[in-house]
Amino acid sequence: MRAIRLHAFGPAENLSYEHTDAPVPAPGQVRIAVAAAGVHLLDTSLRQGIQGPPAPLPELPTIPGREVADADRLHPVPPGLDPAEAVAMIGTGRTTLGILQFADLGPGSVALVPAAAGGIGTLLVQYAVNAGATVIALAGGPAKTARAAANGAHLALDYTDPGWSDAVRAHHPDGATVLFDSVGGETARTALGLLAPGARHLVFGWSGGPLHLTDAERADLDARAITTRGVLGPTMLQQVGAPDPLRVLETRALAEAAAGRLRPALTRYPLAEAATAHHDLETRATTGKVVLEP
Repeated sequence: MRAIRLHAFGPAENLSYEHTDAPVPAPGQVRIAVAAAGVHLLDTSLRQGIQGPPAPLPELPTIPGREVADADRLHPVPPGLDPAEAVAMIGTGRTTLGILQFADLGPGSVALVPAAAGGIGTLLVQYAVNAGATVIALAGGPAKTARAAANGAHLALDYTDPGWSDAVRAHHPDGATVLFDSVGGETARTALGLLAPGARHLVFGWSGGPLHLTDAERADLDARAITTRGVLGPTMLQQVGAPDPLRVLETRALAEAAAGRLRPALTRYPLAEAATAHHDLETRATTGKVVLEP
């Protein structure tokens, strides 16, 4: 069979497209025909030899990738769902639905979504629109802003434009009721000033750097009863309230996509171009879930 192999930690160019023997399943495992394989940002760190949770460094040589499961983790792909879409929903979709447990969206909600053209952001916008909420999408640059608008956002703004916060205030003077924060940094700091009293600040990333607030800003959030909550990891899983919370979220995500209610953003590459996929992911040249296809 053909596979991507890594013989030495380092740059993306160290990934090679090779012939290799088919794997032999161990007890409790199955061998599957790969129609699509996901690439995560963590995979690029492991390729470089950067140690850190949640995955240890592999022994070399290795075939990269962390999204192939034991037999009890398998899901059937629903009819009509593209394999690459299924890959995206198992990972990105699962996380999105976990985050949404804390949002309580419905008619009258105003959702502020930074990174709205990304993998999770795309699904958050779609879900919020389907729930009857008003959606304010933030994205970097006109192309990504246009994608957020096409995805159903009621107001799509370029957060690299210094006037974006004034535009939000002009359209929604009463403020947003929930901030889906995967960015942190100055974008989040500005967005917090646009929240209505009693709003929710849901944190699941900090791609723009840490959020530094002054004592006065913290006091203002307290006065407006803004609640900030990290919603990943054990917090997300405990909220599901089931013996196998990951599987519950994965099943829900696949069902939402199969019904056409959620449509993941994808960037597809041929398997042989895995090095290009890694490079583009590291340089933020991709949109949504990165998937390799044989």
